[in-house]
Amino acid sequence: MRSCLHFLLSLPLLCALQARAQDVKPEGTIVVAMNADIRTTNPGVNRDSNTDSVMMHIIEGLVAYREDGAPAPLLAQSIDVSADGKTYTFHLRDGVKFHNGAALTADDVIWSWRRYLDPKTLWTCLADFDGSRGLKIESIEAADPRTVVFTLNRAAPLLLTQMAALHCGASGIIHRDSVSADGSWKAPIGTGPYRLDTWKRGEYIELAAFADYASRGGTPDGYAGGKIAYAQKVRWLFIRDDAARRVALMKGQIDVLPNVQVAEFAQIRKLPNIALESAPLLGVNALLMQTRDPLLADVKFRHALAAAIDTNAIAEIASGGTGVASASFVPVPSPYYSAEQKKGYAFNLARAKQLLAESSYRGQKIKLITNRRYPDMYDQSIMIQSMAREAGIRLELEVTEWATQLERYQSGNYQLMSFAYSSRSDPYLSYDAMLGDKNKSRRKVWDDPQAIALLEATGATADHAERQALFDKLHALMLEDTPLIVLYCTADVVAIKRDLEGYRPWGLGHERLWNVRRIDAPAANTAAGMQHAFSGSRQDSVAGSPPDFSARIISERQSR
Repeated sequence: MRSCLHFLLSLPLLCALQARAQDVKPEGTIVVAMNADIRTTNPGVNRDSNTDSVMMHIIEGLVAYREDGAPAPLLAQSIDVSADGKTYTFHLRDGVKFHNGAALTADDVIWSWRRYLDPKTLWTCLADFDGSRGLKIESIEAADPRTVVFTLNRAAPLLLTQMAALHCGASGIIHRDSVSADGSWKAPIGTGPYRLDTWKRGEYIELAAFADYASRGGTPDGYAGGKIAYAQKVRWLFIRDDAARRVALMKGQIDVLPNVQVAEFAQIRKLPNIALESAPLLGVNALLMQTRDPLLADVKFRHALAAAIDTNAIAEIASGGTGVASASFVPVPSPYYSAEQKKGYAFNLARAKQLLAESSYRGQKIKLITNRRYPDMYDQSIMIQSMAREAGIRLELEVTEWATQLERYQSGNYQLMSFAYSSRSDPYLSYDAMLGDKNKSRRKVWDDPQAIALLEATGATADHAERQALFDKLHALMLEDTPLIVLYCTADVVAIKRDLEGYRPWGLGHERLWNVRRIDAPAANTAAGMQHAFSGSRQDSVAGSPPDFSARIISERQSR
């Protein structure tokens, strides 16, 4: 008996949308500011976030993340999973071509995956699929030219989520001419809506629209929905300095400025031709606590600190009104963010003082590590310090370089740490980043055996209801144990020229330049009026924020 993952579109709609994509004549160039050069064009090898952003326009995998982070077919038309969960059968879409004009076949999928699984490739995600971490792909075979069968050593309910991972290069299927005869990397020949055109290292990378791109069709949906290349070229311009990127935006040298910082909001709002857009990310900001520290080992002290922190105020100020206060490690945009996940710590100063009196804390100074590279981490640490003081807890900020803080995080060498977890598509991956045996991995924040067992259970089933119940239990247990305090769900904030239509920030925070086009001046003015609601509503909410913390942040910035 086999089950089928149903993501199929109706044939007429699919054909109509594919025809629409092929009928479009791409025009113009969209320019995006990027803070550093990419590392490589070799998917999933020596990559970073910038590399992922660019490469996801060039390559596509069998599956991809939808808007909410759930995996869905991309190059696959449909997927069958055997009853025992150990065999995945991918039925490929018809009409898909590589950038060199060759048609996609099962042999291309097999060649790409065998290359990834070859240790010589140095694929970032090899250990996730070669048995090192339990799961092993035992064989990849072609049932026919349009069908590929993966056989696993065990059931893997999260296989599709792992295959779609951005740090894995989305397991992108490439043509074998992407590498030389000796196996060395040349350049990516993918199936995406854009192909590599020019990479001038240290200056810019430019992609050109792929005329024969076969869109999956449907509405835009993360990396998995319909894609149309409206722009003839898309270019990422490497500008390291924050101020220089803002100047480029003001002068019209760039069209999109990603990762806008709170301190830039007011200045950018004054620009008549620029709109600010935001969307909640699949990541969270948190206060980490080293539970093996003698002071932090006391759960009553941890509860006292949690009761002393007003997460609504922190979310409002540190994110400029774009973040959402939440005590859950399941991000707000996740389909697993249930009513149970909305439960959290109540801000109650009297309760904080009572718990503190019942704890072993006697006024000792506790160090809170933070950094100035990421303003949100720094700003939240200032507010936490001030709020803790009101409850009678003495926190001393230790401001380090980001590299130093990261090393301290990896080694578990801290008492308290202001931190931010990057976006992850599935709550299992989010929890896995912080939950586990500290004896085996010092970076783990929470090592409760019951919690570890619950997490393992969430990775052993694909049933949404079962996983929801497990994540809800995990959340309740985390609130009880308080190994960290989740503060808020962050946002992807982007500055966009008003004459661009179709650009949407989203939970994974990477640019998506397909489905984006320029509109004429009257239409741009209409769009501007609609988009003004974003800056206006947010400006009103920020104006209503508690003034003492805002003043403290400004003072601290000027004095350090």
